[in-house]
Amino acid sequence: MQSFLETWHQAAVTTLGLFWMAFWAFALGYLISSMIQVFVTRERMRKSMGEAGAKSVGLATFFGFISSSCSFAALATTRALFAKGAGLVPALAFLLASTNLVIELGIVIGVFLGWQFVVGEYLGGVLLILLMWLLVRLTYPKHTVERARERARQAEGQSDGGEVPDWRQLIRSRAGWRKVAERFVMEWKMVWKDVTIGFTVAGIIAAFVPRAFFQALFVGSGESDPSFWQVLLQCLVGPVAAFFTFIGSMGNIPLAAVLFGNGVAFAGIMAFIFSDLVVLPVLRIQAHYYGWKMALYIAAVFLCILLASALLLHYGFAALDLLPDAGSATQITERHYFKVDYTLFLNLAFLLISLGLFAWRVRSRGLPALNTDSLSERLLLLLALLALAWLAIGALLPV
Repeated sequence: MQSFLETWHQAAVTTLGLFWMAFWAFALGYLISSMIQVFVTRERMRKSMGEAGAKSVGLATFFGFISSSCSFAALATTRALFAKGAGLVPALAFLLASTNLVIELGIVIGVFLGWQFVVGEYLGGVLLILLMWLLVRLTYPKHTVERARERARQAEGQSDGGEVPDWRQLIRSRAGWRKVAERFVMEWKMVWKDVTIGFTVAGIIAAFVPRAFFQALFVGSGESDPSFWQVLLQCLVGPVAAFFTFIGSMGNIPLAAVLFGNGVAFAGIMAFIFSDLVVLPVLRIQAHYYGWKMALYIAAVFLCILLASALLLHYGFAALDLLPDAGSATQITERHYFKVDYTLFLNLAFLLISLGLFAWRVRSRGLPALNTDSLSERLLLLLALLALAWLAIGALLPV
């Protein structure tokens, strides 16, 4: 019994530590999303990102590069861009770049995995965008995209008619920033249940599931020279493992270190890292934004390109004799998350910003209501509350 309680405590602390690492990225991403939704006009977005040309895709990639690496926040920002008139390819390029090409993600990968994975992440991000561009051009579902865009606009309370406000005037007005606060709170409201459940499950798996499970899951792991079919199978298993351990692109990196320490091939680990956009929480949010047909189409495109990118990276690195050796990865449950470093100051800054925006929203419109209209929403709410209780009790256990 004592051993179980100690592991429970370890799981809770791991979950809280992982969220501590990622909180500022969440808040930054949602702030950017809210500002885009309020200040950026649809006409301006159409002009810069409306067509799937090199310039618009390049701009989308750059905007993603300077944006948040948090998958949930990137989804919200992508929806804002798409609803404002950005083309599908530029919008998806932004989504891929904002979860694979950002600086802070490279820093986390370097800490947990090493420089080869940093290079692989950035090269892979570019590969993902190029392959997505090609695949969408070959399979573009025009009617599905049009319906998805209309749904996204309705979700934001937009329509094609009406006068578009001048963003220069809006950004200088109190009313404009009050709208930002309202959008910021609504973005958190939409995904807090998924985030809570995802982080909690990740901590439980990290603490309770033995490493041997992951090693058995990835066929051929631990071998110095796995065959092509073993590498391919590991790439296919990567999204499956991500499904059960998903907590976003930054939070997935420590779990990728667990796979690395157990001898999973470079391709399998990269496929696991790239899979943060094809798992159930993301699929569910995409379906809420665009409808299930569009969500499944995006997931299918992302699954194809991540498998191809992981294989290309693996054999490209192998040809240059740059494949990393497992052995130096820091285990997720052995990390010291709470210390005085840049994460502390960023979290404090964005906590103050978040509390200020939340208080402003509450003063102007009251507390946001919980979504309990459907059975799935009620079930998610129950699971999220259970997760919070698990974390609270586990963190306070005397060990």
